Amino acid sequence: MSETAISMIGHVGTDVDYRKVGSGTDLSTFRFATTPRRWDRNQRQYVDGTTSWISVQCWRALAVHVKDSVRRGDPVIVVGKLKTEEWTKDGVRNSRFVLEAVSMGHDLNRGISTFHKVARQVEAPVDEVLAATEALQEIEAADAIGAGDFESDASRWREAS
Repeated sequence: MSETAISMIGHVGTDVDYRKVGSGTDLSTFRFATTPRRWDRNQRQYVDGTTSWISVQCWRALAVHVKDSVRRGDPVIVVGKLKTEEWTKDGVRNSRFVLEAVSMGHDLNRGISTFHKVARQVEAPVDEVLAATEALQEIEAADAIGAGDFESDASRWREAS
């Protein structure tokens, strides 16, 4: 399967909408605006073209980081996979482009930003020495119980003979 991967430069056009969907998967969405600029020789200046709007979806860790880092109006660069969402409403088929972001950041041509690395949450490692010691103690206790039963069975057998 072939997917269209693109990068877009523009501005966050709406507040970031963050929510958990399905079984608790993080999702952030916002509208993204990009306006091309070109040099107009007659006016001897840059002029803005028509603004294009696209919906952006960010999933999982990226969703949380976008929620905490990005605000409406921020200049950003978004890299992702272009998809089309289709739906029918009142008998009319509708569609829209959605950019499913795989990476995103502030456009540093337009300002400065500070990066804060977020520590990953890691499950506490099992103390293997403690686990092995407990297992060995359980085996020794089971052996002691089993040996005691065997010895009492053997003495009963000797007495009977």
